[in-house]
Amino acid sequence: MSRRWVLLLLFVVTACGQGVALDGPTLDRVLGQGVAPDLIQLVELPGYELAEQSAGAVNEEGFGAVYTSPDGRQVELRVDRGPYRCAGTCERDGDGWYAVHDGKHEYVAVRDGHHLRLISDEGQVDRAVLRKAAEGARPAVGDGTPSPPPGPVERGDLPSHGDMAPHNPTGPGG
Repeated sequence: MSRRWVLLLLFVVTACGQGVALDGPTLDRVLGQGVAPDLIQLVELPGYELAEQSAGAVNEEGFGAVYTSPDGRQVELRVDRGPYRCAGTCERDGDGWYAVHDGKHEYVAVRDGHHLRLISDEGQVDRAVLRKAAEGARPAVGDGTPSPPPGPVERGDLPSHGDMAPHNPTGPGG
């Protein structure tokens, strides 16, 4: 089984019953852009849906996507490695940070080795909603542990002698 299929299977198992998910082609596209599987995270944001066409790479191996509401409001999700570097006014809030800068506000959940940011225009999404969504973020593709390489494929139609061409017996009319 290829690594992509194993990751897709892990994604399906992880996402079952969780509310939001990336579809297979979107996940393939994101992984093909070089996004680290462990940085592909999703959130539940009441009143917003993931705009799958927005999902993609951020920086070297990070993940980003946009959640949209029916009335056109947007919340940007960004997940990247390394420490969070605050711009603007920052304050500690729970296990993360709340920041305001240039008409935008964000909640940042700091995790082991990476950080997740939810960013929106001020006044569009309540701070507590951003915090709850960021703190509840979950991986979309398992734990990101690489799968073992696939074993050899047993075809069953190759002879053990002769020119090694597949058996292709002819029948009536052939």
